Amino acid sequence: MAMKLLPWDYGVRNLFRRPSRSALTLGGLSIVVLLVLVVVAFIRGLEASLAATGQPNVVLVYALSSGADIENSAIPGRTPSLLAASVAGVRQQHGVKYVSPELYLGTRITVGENGSEGLGLVRGVTTSAPLVRQQVQILEGNWPAAGEVLVGRLAHSKLGCEKELLQPGQMIEFDGRQWKISGVFAAGGAAFESEVWAPLADLQSALKRQDLSLVAVGMDSSEAAADVDLFCRERIDLELKSVSETAYYADLQKHYRPVRMLGWVVVCLVAGSGVFAGLNTMYGAVVGRIRELATLQAIGYRRRAIMLTLIQEATLLACGGALVACILGLMFVNGAAVRFTMGAFMLRVDSVGIAIACGTAVILGVVGAIPPSAKAMRLPVVEAIKAI
Repeated sequence: MAMKLLPWDYGVRNLFRRPSRSALTLGGLSIVVLLVLVVVAFIRGLEASLAATGQPNVVLVYALSSGADIENSAIPGRTPSLLAASVAGVRQQHGVKYVSPELYLGTRITVGENGSEGLGLVRGVTTSAPLVRQQVQILEGNWPAAGEVLVGRLAHSKLGCEKELLQPGQMIEFDGRQWKISGVFAAGGAAFESEVWAPLADLQSALKRQDLSLVAVGMDSSEAAADVDLFCRERIDLELKSVSETAYYADLQKHYRPVRMLGWVVVCLVAGSGVFAGLNTMYGAVVGRIRELATLQAIGYRRRAIMLTLIQEATLLACGGALVACILGLMFVNGAAVRFTMGAFMLRVDSVGIAIACGTAVILGVVGAIPPSAKAMRLPVVEAIKAI
């Protein structure tokens, strides 16, 4: 004999019979799911930023002694010309080879009239940089002339200042010089978006340096990167090493793996705390309905059917909370910039984050409803009907 279930709309109507309790439960579940969504957006944003930065046909050449830290690299200033003349397979267009000499450092940058300081990332570049960094696009203003800089669209987040202070025409100061902002650029979500780009010659003059941090070389194909590696091995006097840009940022992904793992642990902890919060809420909701549930048993509904209705109510509330959390996440979390050691990146609410948030909500609804429902169903019908 098939089990007789309560009508579907019975559980739905119950949610509106207690609007204040349903609203509070919905709010609590929305907060829990939103916290999960924010943490997942942080992890996905970090991964997307590192993945977007590397290009397979670009090779980075820097000092052998610097390990994996380009900021500590120092290579001879003649390295770009040697690479262009000695390495086959370097991409070129209209006689211009895709070789970008760069000076990269972290320094204190003063922004605004009140002189607020922040630790920023500065990259000295030439007009060859856009050839190699093809994801770079100028959003406002122009390429920097002498005494000017080009700022990434997330540089304000890295410096901890207002976005308006880094608009074209504003002034910033670092390494003892005033620099005028000539424009703002984007890089398709790459890590470059948190940097400040200055003309290489001006930056070398300000730092009193003639060396470079690295040379980025655009190759005809990813297989041609072996030619650059062979050059670095043969010129042992220069003490150079080469690595493809994708491999370099893949290593950074491994470096930040503990951070990502910690993020997933936080997701689990938040979800677990949400389950306990749901348990408390459902216990309170079920205790106030013991007589109602006993009456349903008295008129012929089996306990499993009543439990399914209670789980239905909790799951509907949890799914409603997931919907509210996802809407808030897309409106206020997606695209928000956060500061990090590598610079800054944007939080990313994507299909993976939404799927995890909705899955968490379903777990909150189902798991949170089972224990209180089972406890209520264990009471004898006569005692439950007499309950206050």
